[in-house]
Parts: sequence; C-alpha cells; structure tokens
Amino acid sequence: MVLHSEKDNGSTAGETENAPLASADAGTSCHTHTHDEDTERRSHHSDKVKNNLISRLNRIEGQIRGVKGMIDKDTYCDDVLNQIAAVQSALNSVGKLLLEGHMKSCVIERIQEGDTDVIDELLVTVNKLMK
Repeated sequence: MVLHSEKDNGSTAGETENAPLASADAGTSCHTHTHDEDTERRSHHSDKVKNNLISRLNRIEGQIRGVKGMIDKDTYCDDVLNQIAAVQSALNSVGKLLLEGHMKSCVIERIQEGDTDVIDELLVTVNKLMK
C-alpha cells in the first residue's frame, strides 16, 4: 500500500515534497504587533504560499490517517515504517520551505532593524529541526 508519497505522479516523495515553493522569499514576511503589554509576532504569507503549505499539510494529514489504517489492519511492520519515513520526509520539506521563507524575510528584516537576537532564535529553531 503506497500512500501519497512515492508514486503520486510517477515522482518520488523527494521530488514532489522538495519542489521549490514559488516565490518563497517574496511571499512571506513577519511583523511584530503590540497589543497593550503583549507582543505578538506573526508571519504574513501570500495566498499562493499559504495554499501551497496547506495543501502539503493536508496531504501529510492523509498520509497519517493511512498509517493509522495500516496499523489497524495489521499491515507488515516494514511497510508501515516506510510510510512513516515518507511522512517525516514530507514534514521536513514543509519545515525547510518555512525556514527558507523565514530567513529570506523575517530574519533579514529583524537584522536590518538592529535586532540581532533573531540569530540566536534561529539557531535554536534550526537545532530543533535537525533532531
């Protein structure tokens, strides 16, 4: 049983999930909003970027439901593990796209504003992504 990973359009999971996000650098920016004493940081993705990310996440959600079904049907462990690897790869691809957009917009903006703490924040985030 192959879920939305290796054989969708004849391409591998790596090819479809690692496809570049159209204008990732131009479609994302981060802003800090101040409400009373609270500071809230938000990103503002273009509709194209947001739709791409949501589409990828919906596909991943379907893959996870498929894995649950495989376990429920007592599917051979190696097959389940391969699907789990495909899910992890797809999630990593979403993370890479968000990281790229974040670095090309939010991080640059904050550095240009003189906020070098963003570098430490970015390093913590990258370390979490690389675990």
